[in-house]
Amino acid sequence: MPDRAWLRDLPRAPALCRAATRAALGHLGKSVPKGTIDIVLAGDAFVRALNRRHRGKDKPTNVLSFPGLERAMPRLPAGTPILLGDVVLARGTVLREAAAGGKKPSHHLSHLVVHGVLHLFGHDHGGDAEARRMERLERKSLASLGIPDPYADRASV
Repeated sequence: MPDRAWLRDLPRAPALCRAATRAALGHLGKSVPKGTIDIVLAGDAFVRALNRRHRGKDKPTNVLSFPGLERAMPRLPAGTPILLGDVVLARGTVLREAAAGGKKPSHHLSHLVVHGVLHLFGHDHGGDAEARRMERLERKSLASLGIPDPYADRASV
């Protein structure tokens, strides 16, 4: 369920999401099937319900990714639209995290969209090596948008 308050708080959110999605897809380093990725700018309550239902965690989270079922189908008729997946973002959580981290909300939103899109294509951060690979792709994608490295402050800790 979209949260219209996104447009009040970050009027450029839809355009930022499109640009971040294109950046992530452009840095995957493999052929990406033509298709659609739905970005849902939602509220915390909606994301909390999804997180509880799909991950067993009864709390909001910043971003959730749901790969499309159509990707698993080996043969679709030519011209059939493919849903590559959904990326759902929680407005309150994203804005609170940006403020707490001293980041521009637009940069944090873009980072989370890139992060969510990478999850759609099998990237994860469960182990150290996986996390490093995923973060490297995030950095490249964000740099192409002129957004600073979101992990830079971690190196100085």
